[in-house]
Amino acid sequence: MPREDWRRYVAPAAFLLAATIAILLIRSGLQAGTSRATTTSAVGTQPHKTVSATTTGGTTTGGITTTASGPRFWTVKAGDTFGVISSRSGVPVATIQLLNPNVKSTSLFIGQKLRLR
Repeated sequence: MPREDWRRYVAPAAFLLAATIAILLIRSGLQAGTSRATTTSAVGTQPHKTVSATTTGGTTTGGITTTASGPRFWTVKAGDTFGVISSRSGVPVATIQLLNPNVKSTSLFIGQKLRLR
């Protein structure tokens, strides 16, 4: 019977292999979900640019004026806190709290709009 002893190890080995594969698939799915969330850009983080043209004596001069006023509103995404919103938008946490008196920093909802300016 020594030749058939290997058969008692097949079932546990198959179980461990299946569990390892399942863990790797779940882990790769979680990492893929996390990487998508971190690569999305924040809404309204770019400064606004306006193009102005002035006509003087028949000549047109064009200039680009940038305003660093930033976004007026912020749409809350997963993982956002007042601190995260402040660092990404450049608006101090105290200002966010003043402009949104009915919003608690501990209970933000995904999709919620916050006033920044």
